[in-house]
Amino acid sequence: MLILILGLIVFFAAHTFVTFREARAAAIERFGHGYRALFALVSLVGLVLIFWGFAQYRAHDWIQVWSPPAFMRHITIGLMLPAVILVIAAFIPSHIKAKAKHPMLAGIKTWALAHLLSNGDLGSILLFGSFLAWGVYARIAAKRRGDIGTVAAPAGWINDIIVVVLGIVIYLALGYAFHPIAIGVPVFGR
Repeated sequence: MLILILGLIVFFAAHTFVTFREARAAAIERFGHGYRALFALVSLVGLVLIFWGFAQYRAHDWIQVWSPPAFMRHITIGLMLPAVILVIAAFIPSHIKAKAKHPMLAGIKTWALAHLLSNGDLGSILLFGSFLAWGVYARIAAKRRGDIGTVAAPAGWINDIIVVVLGIVIYLALGYAFHPIAIGVPVFGR
């Protein structure tokens, strides 16, 4: 569990630092392009520690806090499609991106909430609860600093179609391949 906590601290320290714009600007001025590399490295170290710590926790330290009702699993599966679409929309200019303003944060919050609904163990509560809390914090921080996100949508709807199709493909890949193999929990069927 300590490795998971350390990973969360490292990952969120880097991502919270970004919300302090003056300190971030000073770091960019000091390190130049090295700032992005350093940010990416620290984030990657945090993610590796999170994955490793969560795997160790699941294998050795499982602590059940509450038992979610079985139907919550279906709600989680349903919420994951819009979560994935929102994350994809963060990278492609579209009406979805313009409407969501901060689609990456919306996708992360939806992903975290969805997983909190169907996982009642301590490690999952810590992992997904941390991501949800950080997503809420980051969105409030963006609003306070006047970062209104994307406001203009491109002409036409082709990018929206691309976002939705890519979102569906990635959603299915996560459910049928990634989740059962990497996490060890099947999403579709049992």
